[in-house]
Amino acid sequence: MEKLKMHSPDLTQGNVARIRELFPNCVTEAKGEDGALKLAVDFDQLRQELAESIVEGPQERYNLNWPGKREAMLTANAPIAKTLRPCQHESVDFDNTKNLFIEGDNLDALKLLQETYLGKVKMIYIDPPYNTGNDFIYEDDFAEETEGYLQRSNQKDDEGNKLVANTASNGRFHSDWCSMMYSRLRLARNLLSENGAIFISLDDGELANLRKICDEIFGEDKLIATFIWKSRQNKDNRSKNGASVDHEYVLAYGKSIRGSDRDLTAYSNPDGDSRGDWTSANMVGLATADRRPNLHYDLIDPATGINYGRPPMGWRYDRNTMAKLIAENQILWPAASDGRPRKKAFVQELGSEQTGYSSIIGKDIYTRNGTSDIEALFGSRVMDFPKPVSLLEELIKQANVESDEIVLDFFSGSATTAHAVLKLNAADGKNRRFLMVQLPQHCDDTSEASKAGYGTIADMSKERIRRAGQSVIDTVRAHENWNKDVGFRAFKIDTSNMADVYYAPDSMDKAKFDLFVDNIKVDRTPADLLFQVMLDWGVDLALPINNQSIQGKEVYFVDGNVLAACFDASGSIDEDFVKELAKQQPLRVVFRDAGYKDSSVKINVEQIFKLLSPSTEVKCI
Repeated sequence: MEKLKMHSPDLTQGNVARIRELFPNCVTEAKGEDGALKLAVDFDQLRQELAESIVEGPQERYNLNWPGKREAMLTANAPIAKTLRPCQHESVDFDNTKNLFIEGDNLDALKLLQETYLGKVKMIYIDPPYNTGNDFIYEDDFAEETEGYLQRSNQKDDEGNKLVANTASNGRFHSDWCSMMYSRLRLARNLLSENGAIFISLDDGELANLRKICDEIFGEDKLIATFIWKSRQNKDNRSKNGASVDHEYVLAYGKSIRGSDRDLTAYSNPDGDSRGDWTSANMVGLATADRRPNLHYDLIDPATGINYGRPPMGWRYDRNTMAKLIAENQILWPAASDGRPRKKAFVQELGSEQTGYSSIIGKDIYTRNGTSDIEALFGSRVMDFPKPVSLLEELIKQANVESDEIVLDFFSGSATTAHAVLKLNAADGKNRRFLMVQLPQHCDDTSEASKAGYGTIADMSKERIRRAGQSVIDTVRAHENWNKDVGFRAFKIDTSNMADVYYAPDSMDKAKFDLFVDNIKVDRTPADLLFQVMLDWGVDLALPINNQSIQGKEVYFVDGNVLAACFDASGSIDEDFVKELAKQQPLRVVFRDAGYKDSSVKINVEQIFKLLSPSTEVKCI
């Protein structure tokens, strides 16, 4: 039986697979350091394929480079053996909310979210360190081979989350900051939906560098605008050159805001569809089977029975979404089985049209408004220089974020973004979702936050959301369509639930195998295991979860039959139990290796499901 990999995807192999799609002759097999065969790029052959445009040797070229850029690329691609552990006691309305809060390094978080939220985030807003010499940036230490990093990252980091004061005296003032941003933005790009947008707050210090980094990652043609935000009313804050600095910037990339110049010539309505003009859209995915197994399945036309198979990069939608598209008659089926089904993409799905905003964003919205927002909730200034809620409301409106669409902020800080989502939802009835990520950075002992009893910025951030939710309920005149979701599911990034033997059984001393009664760490709960399985399988972390008892064993059901999981470790799972579970016909099912009564049961599990529920994917941990 196939095992779940239980670590974040290796993006390097995914990139190789995409090159193989375009240039099959440029990908070959090579032995890695461990002696195992892997796909590898034949760069000499690839240069030949790109002979008319390749830049070789010491020729001058137009690009942004800095010491550590290659390591930043490796940092973004290297997998990690970590997971998200649920913290119900720190959450609000854990069972029903659609919002998420992740405590931990945002680089780890972005890697862990790759499976589940690939192409599903409508808007990203971040307010990263401005690199002033007085702030801190993340120090990433991943400059080593992927396999070595995977082994190392399975251990607890004695130093915890690493921050470094990025002062000019370290001799790498811009390089550290660029590397930190580069790896995170590469991962963030994967999460943006096709009509999504990213907004980044910053000042003059790194504007030029960030613009070049974003041009490289998102594409120069994807620049929406460099919005100017007049952040201060007074003019007494002067730069070293004597100019009054009373503004900041919001750099925006994406496609969703360009309403007025949107090209609709490809849209028509040849079949008189009541939903209006449409165009044929690609449904082939962007991920290999090892990265997104839930997107790799045979696609069958229910009307003709033609099986169109599965493309090498999978489909763009999972089984549930594809079934909905089929039921709504949105699939264009080719006549022959060697064709590729496509999707009807309607004009009405593009979102509301915008006639264009001025490059000056916000009116009478100043930094002091953000401070006032905090003081109104906490009674003191527990966070320095928070962004105003009204500024984030403006950006969310510009991004055309609709109901059920996700707003991500992976530099959450004081959680202004979450506050803005809640406030807007109450006002207009659009039930947007937020996903916040914040490092548990220690609050300075002399700070107002520390005096108020908050040990870390993450603690204060979560409390901000709790208070903001109650404030919105108490003070905002709620729209009738608002679902009143002011909760969040809290998670903390931790080492994998799986013991070392799970990842590298061949490297373990065979004489010590009797010490491993199980391949799961002893301090982990069934809920811990469930959410790591959901991450690995690409299942939305906000889906409803129900517990059922089947023959005395606890079974988790995620969103009805999307996923069934039994982590019983008593060794009592027998064929009768498996048959009973198969009658539920879940789309996916996972068992714990130590749960089977004997080896024959483990062997027969897949056969039982093939007989009683043939569409179920069966795996174990």
